[in-house]
Amino acid sequence: MTETDLRAILDSHDRYLRGDATGKRADLTYADLTYANLRGANLRGANLRGANLTYANLTYANLTDANLTDANLRRADLRRADLTDANLTDANLYGAYLIDADLTFAYLTDAYLTDAKRKYPCSSTNTAR
Repeated sequence: MTETDLRAILDSHDRYLRGDATGKRADLTYADLTYANLRGANLRGANLRGANLTYANLTYANLTDANLTDANLRRADLRRADLTDANLTDANLYGAYLIDADLTFAYLTDAYLTDAKRKYPCSSTNTAR
């Protein structure tokens, strides 16, 4: 997926969120976004199930209600990202930077958090290993 393709998807998703009939909800299922720079991106409610976000820059990103089930977020930079109500079930967060990330009510069932960096304890509705 090229940066141009991703921009088109996200622009269409933004129109969808505003209720514009020309918009379409973003579906990035199994997208390979390795090293993607999504700093500050609005990915609210995005379907990122199984997406490869290894080393992605997601600082300040809005991932509220996002589906990140089975996503590979290995060493991803999620500093100050909003992951409120995000589904991170079975996600790989090995070595991810979660400093000041908002994980309020995030689903972390069976999420792999070894070596994840976080300043404050996670506040979530489920347990992680």
